[in-house]
Amino acid sequence: NQNDRIWAISKEEADKRGAIYETTKFPVKVMVWLGVCSEGLSVPVIFEHGSMDAQRYIDEVLPIALECGNEMLGEHWTYQQDGARPHTQYLSQKWCIDHFPSFSSKDR
Repeated sequence: NQNDRIWAISKEEADKRGAIYETTKFPVKVMVWLGVCSEGLSVPVIFEHGSMDAQRYIDEVLPIALECGNEMLGEHWTYQQDGARPHTQYLSQKWCIDHFPSFSSKDR
């Protein structure tokens, strides 16, 4: 892994430290979702732990997108997302069709 390194003057010095000593070169990743439209930005959704899957996307992102969209744009707007796996999953697509005023599906 490119992120783990041991700094030692020699192999012998590294062995004195237990042979394997891991340090992380880069900080832990943080995932952020943010909606953008002509009227401004949505509330950011910050994910500090774990990865994104369809259920987490449905539970934590889509309700915020709906609320912010309605506040900024009223009743007539279209939700569009990219082709990321959680976005194109059947249940995510169904939630969007059932809740958003208009929605561009993955097939469009």
